[in-house]
Amino acid sequence: MVAPLPEAPEIERHRAAIVRTDLSKPVRLAQLSALLTQNTTFFDYGCGHGGDIQRLAKQGYTSAGWDPYYHPDVEQQPADIVNLGYVINVIEDPVERRQALLNAWELTQTVLIVSAQVLIDDRRSGQIAYGDGIVTRRNTFQKYYEQEELKVYIDQVLGVDAVPVALGIYFVFRDAAQSESFRASRFRSRTTTPRIRLSIKRFEDYQELLAPLIAFVTERGRLPVATELTSTSDLLAEFGSLRRAFQVILQATNPTEWEAISEKRRQDLLVYLALTQFSRRPKFSHLASIVQNDIKALFGSYKQACAAADLMLFSVGDLRLIAKCCKSSAVGKLLPQALYVHVSALEALNPLLRLYEGCASRTIGRLDGATLIKFHFNQPKISYLFYPDFDDSPHPALHTSMQVDLRDLQVVYHNYDISPNPPILHRKETFVMPDYPLYEKFAKLTHQEENWGLFDNTHTIGTHLGWQKCLREHCAELRGHRVYWRKDADPYQVKLLLSARNRRS
Repeated sequence: MVAPLPEAPEIERHRAAIVRTDLSKPVRLAQLSALLTQNTTFFDYGCGHGGDIQRLAKQGYTSAGWDPYYHPDVEQQPADIVNLGYVINVIEDPVERRQALLNAWELTQTVLIVSAQVLIDDRRSGQIAYGDGIVTRRNTFQKYYEQEELKVYIDQVLGVDAVPVALGIYFVFRDAAQSESFRASRFRSRTTTPRIRLSIKRFEDYQELLAPLIAFVTERGRLPVATELTSTSDLLAEFGSLRRAFQVILQATNPTEWEAISEKRRQDLLVYLALTQFSRRPKFSHLASIVQNDIKALFGSYKQACAAADLMLFSVGDLRLIAKCCKSSAVGKLLPQALYVHVSALEALNPLLRLYEGCASRTIGRLDGATLIKFHFNQPKISYLFYPDFDDSPHPALHTSMQVDLRDLQVVYHNYDISPNPPILHRKETFVMPDYPLYEKFAKLTHQEENWGLFDNTHTIGTHLGWQKCLREHCAELRGHRVYWRKDADPYQVKLLLSARNRRS
């Protein structure tokens, strides 16, 4: 006798809605990216309890939302920014899931934000398989996407090239030129306006008039075309041409610093163009006019720029070259098989290393809250490491790591949150740039710990328990970013340690 098929569970989708105390991460990212502003309209498709709508309304945004359970009577209306936040992963019917994505896209006038669950903490705890996902203990459905799978799904359903902005979060642009401008902007490194080093009367007389030109060249690394600067007519009336106006600026500043800015912008564009080779490299006409002007001024032609970018992309496959770049890097902490760099220092790296990391983040996105990036040079891999207390703890513990294999984009996670002996960091100043706000504080602690001999045995202090043992053996304790004698320290042991410290000095 054939056993009857089990009945399909009745999924309670509305129970997957989360009550938030702050804006959801996809919406916050849209704000930080300057896509969602008070001049744009916002619609939340599948808004759940409507927390994002309420908070945006309080901030002065024009926002609305629809949800089939909590807000079914709200009219689905077009908007500049449409959010499909963690919706497709709770719909158990693949056809209905696809339709939800298409419906949200139809309402989108500028950017669609799509997000879905991609991290799986524990599939074994009270969960049963159903369809292409699982049914949770709360009787909700969850489809856990692999990162590559999520991008492929969005791209195939909508016929687009979605832009990853974080783990499981993608921006989908209506306008191809705006999409490419956004991609290019994500690889733009910071620049600083060269200081005025000489007192030139002509410069001082026209400094206010020249200020917009200085700001433009600092930002773009080139002179503007006539339509790109509102003060062009005034500059032409006074100097005859923008080039002559800039010559006055060069007389008062260091020309080599301006050349360095132009070179940095060239490298930024090369990294961006190299990564477009993985999807559909845009036609020159599909780029925003300001990006077109960047390319013509800095490379001469789009063809030359693409050729240089392809050469750089070819080079990134040479691990010996990657190793050489890592070992010669002035930024980051070098270990035998990898270079570790704080995310804030990424743009200061050799462009080849920036491209190496971009090969991982272009599709996957970075681990949420990633603190350090690990550049492996013994194998083609990038790791993202999350240390939630990097700034506050003198020796922060690793919470989560995500390793991306660049050969097949396979991802491996490790969670150390409940580990009694997680890896910890030492010498935090080595991971950041000297202009990092806490650099001096970190460096002073390292200097003090070196004097105490706490780093003498590097093989045992890399984990929490090993470090605590080292502190006990040296009668030391940490209070903030300072080392002190333990209050219960044995006086004779302290005397021996002081003697050893004096010999070391």
